[in-house]
Amino acid sequence: MKSYLERWLPQLLLAPSLIVCLLFFYGFMLWTGWISLTRSGMLPSSDFVGLLQYQRLFADERWLGSLGNLARFATLFVIIPLVLGLLLAILLDQKLRAEGALRLIYLHPMALSLIVTGTVWRWLLDPQLGLALGVRELGWTSFRFDWLGDDDLALYTLVIAAVWQISGFVMAVFLAGLRGVDEAIVQAARLDGAEGFTLYRRILLPTLGPSLFSALLVLLPAAIKSFDLVVALTDGGPGHASELPALYMFQMAFERSRLGLGAASAMVLLMMVLSVALPYLYARQRRQRRAG
Repeated sequence: MKSYLERWLPQLLLAPSLIVCLLFFYGFMLWTGWISLTRSGMLPSSDFVGLLQYQRLFADERWLGSLGNLARFATLFVIIPLVLGLLLAILLDQKLRAEGALRLIYLHPMALSLIVTGTVWRWLLDPQLGLALGVRELGWTSFRFDWLGDDDLALYTLVIAAVWQISGFVMAVFLAGLRGVDEAIVQAARLDGAEGFTLYRRILLPTLGPSLFSALLVLLPAAIKSFDLVVALTDGGPGHASELPALYMFQMAFERSRLGLGAASAMVLLMMVLSVALPYLYARQRRQRRAG
């Protein structure tokens, strides 16, 4: 009896969490997939229409515009934090006396919710308040910073706020990678004359492949799923100039009473996230088999 309990006790302890995960994650994911194949409006419907909602989705210029916005936002949201994070990690890797304080400063934005970040940056970037008003009070009366109201520039206010919040996390990932390099390899490289930029370029940076993939695995899905920041900072405006697919999905499903169309857009977003995560997981498992 005791051996039987020892064998099944871990499974029994994990069972409630597993059931909840299956029901509220995979269950609702399958339910959303079914809704996307029906003529659901304000309420779910069982009227099966096949891929009609997906046809309507990709015929909607607003959806296509949100995808274009996502392409620009995601490109900058990935590239800029990677560059800044790497530079900050290299800076902190110099064993600075104030490393602890600097690390806290860089990581602090990650402690804030995206709603708080968006609200703060909306105030800072308001052309009548925040930074613009401060500069004008310093004497530069002609200064204006009205990106929030500019159709062509509003999207980049999202980039500014998002980069400010995520760069510290990327720095921490790269710094962990740099600190994880075998010290013997570093010492051997220094004995061979590798110092400064050469040491990083030839020895340390090539070892950051796993750290880079880890950062990408966080940044890309975060860009695809961006919703809170958009709502708090621009609400997709002006017009739909800064609208991203997640906001489109929410508005169609819960504000426009087009539940089927919203479900179809949600399934497309899911496929986009899986297209990033699954190849990484496959490659990781393949490396583990080879290492084993």
